[in-house]
Amino acid sequence: MQSVFREAGREGFRVAFPQSIGLVPWALVTGVAMISAGFTPLQAMGMNVLVYAGVAQLGTLPLIVAGAPLWLIVLTALVLNLRFLIFSAAIAQGFRGMGAGLRLVCSYLLIDGIFAACLEKMLTQDDRQWRLGFYLTPSLWSWLLWQIFALVGVLAAGSIPKNWSLEFMATIALMVIMVPMAKMRPMIVAAAVGGGLALLLRGMPLRLGVIVAILGGIIAGILAEQWQMKRKPA
Repeated sequence: MQSVFREAGREGFRVAFPQSIGLVPWALVTGVAMISAGFTPLQAMGMNVLVYAGVAQLGTLPLIVAGAPLWLIVLTALVLNLRFLIFSAAIAQGFRGMGAGLRLVCSYLLIDGIFAACLEKMLTQDDRQWRLGFYLTPSLWSWLLWQIFALVGVLAAGSIPKNWSLEFMATIALMVIMVPMAKMRPMIVAAAVGGGLALLLRGMPLRLGVIVAILGGIIAGILAEQWQMKRKPA
């Protein structure tokens, strides 16, 4: 049983490693941004461990700095992470036969790159220990990578040169992860509508345009999927 777990872990690490490298600039940017927002190092790392969602962290920091109401900060974080409802539903069968506690741990570790790398094998392999090793090994590696480089960003916030353009590097890293996932027409429609709305509504107060854009993209993706299914021959 242990050999199966280790074998699957090595396979999962091999598959997910290239995408995990994209976490490095994101973690650095997040660490620097939290310090720039006025967090102490302890507060920054506490948020980093509890939230473990770079997009939600970066998306709510301007609201925290602006003194926005708590309900808006929480709502923004929830909306920014709505994609994980879809990810969780899609990969749920990969955790069949596992206990509730283990599922909770795995849900905390779920991120975009892990979903993209592990989905297919998680749904097609029958051995529970194999699936667990395949998922947990790259997930724990990614979590550790994120915490280490976020800490580097926190501690080096005042000394990282601005001309390094870490924000741009982080955006490119996220695109590298997300573009391979946009293979189906509904996903492309959702991305196009969400991106377009984000640009059109960028002037809304308290960054509410981001929330509207995310909801619009999700609705557009669902409608596109329904339309595509209706066009399929019976």
